Amino acid sequence: MAPKKTLSNWLTNRYLLIIRNEENFAEKSTFSFTYAKVIVFIFSIFLIFLLVSLYLVSTVLSQWLDPRYTSTEMNKRIIEMSVQVDSLSNQVEKKELLIQNIQGIIRGETVSVEIARDSSKVSINDLNKEIDVSEVNAIDASFRKEFEKSGIDMMGLANNQADTKLQEMFFFTPVDGGVISSPYNAKNEHYAIDIVAKKNEPIKCIADGTVIMADKNLEGGYVIAVQHSSNLISVYKHNSALLKKVGNFVKAGDVIAIMGNTGDLTTGPHLHFELWFNGTPVNPANFISF
Repeated sequence: MAPKKTLSNWLTNRYLLIIRNEENFAEKSTFSFTYAKVIVFIFSIFLIFLLVSLYLVSTVLSQWLDPRYTSTEMNKRIIEMSVQVDSLSNQVEKKELLIQNIQGIIRGETVSVEIARDSSKVSINDLNKEIDVSEVNAIDASFRKEFEKSGIDMMGLANNQADTKLQEMFFFTPVDGGVISSPYNAKNEHYAIDIVAKKNEPIKCIADGTVIMADKNLEGGYVIAVQHSSNLISVYKHNSALLKKVGNFVKAGDVIAIMGNTGDLTTGPHLHFELWFNGTPVNPANFISF
């Protein structure tokens, strides 16, 4: 009676695989194996293929096979775009506040400055609540006397600084064929040059820059101001029409307005042209040929 085979015997029985030449039956190679080794080998190959497949699915092939990949990437982009939008909105608010302040200065209005700190705004009036105005006026009067005695001319100093920086720049004449009716005179607080020309004469920008003001007020009528490089601002008043808007980039020689007679401080069609360097008015005739 033949002995009964068990699973362990079936797995551990040794077998010999012989590879022979088909023509002369010459033995080429032999392999000794058991079913246990064959099963372990097949399982190892399957495990390796499984791990490689999982790695490829989670990395290289994830954008095609993983349904969550698209939503995850979209969420990342949305978060990045929201951060960029917040940053841009803050920059826009700062630029709008700067433009409003510059427009107020050009109009001659009192600019309300606000300081943002820890999401709270503190006005200049709140900061000055504890200051005695009478004492400030007395100190200011004393300082003015000492300042006048010293003979320091701040306007002259500003013009000297402008000479060194602006003489190298080329400026277009704002009005072709115009005649100066009222020159620059700092003593009489006329910080501009008035130019008379033909009716509806085009007003040209003196240099490349960005429009920071294009508005109408009682004194200057239709006013347009352009921010140039080197902290230089050119202002054009009493126009009959404005051809550019705030934020527009203009090149030297571009027509930005039409000469007019708008505003209370005018007696006839002309251009009231101002030039400001580092926040101080300078004589345009020193840098532009009229």
